[in-house]
Amino acid sequence: MNKELQFLIYDTPQENIKIIDVVVKDETIWLTQKAMASLFDVQVPAISKHLKNIYAEGELAENSTISKMETVVNRGFMGEVKERIDFYNLDAIISVGYRVNSAKATQFRIWANN
Repeated sequence: MNKELQFLIYDTPQENIKIIDVVVKDETIWLTQKAMASLFDVQVPAISKHLKNIYAEGELAENSTISKMETVVNRGFMGEVKERIDFYNLDAIISVGYRVNSAKATQFRIWANN
């Protein structure tokens, strides 16, 4: 699996620059639920709820929008450990962005469509 770690930067007139770590793989970007929550300025459970509904309603297929990737996670006293975490592709990110009700989600939708 060949992946390139990069970061995405965008800003809005009302906000400071927002930096989100992304994975670029298979010609798309991939984010964790935690990164999506940061991007849209909501809590992780909100992202999880929207993803669950997106898959339950058949809007997207899990097998084509989720990739389990090994990443290093800092677990405090346990130190850094490798874990396999779900990453969601741009289709899933945009779908969540249309369901989240926040100013940052609105700004992301505008940015993503330009």
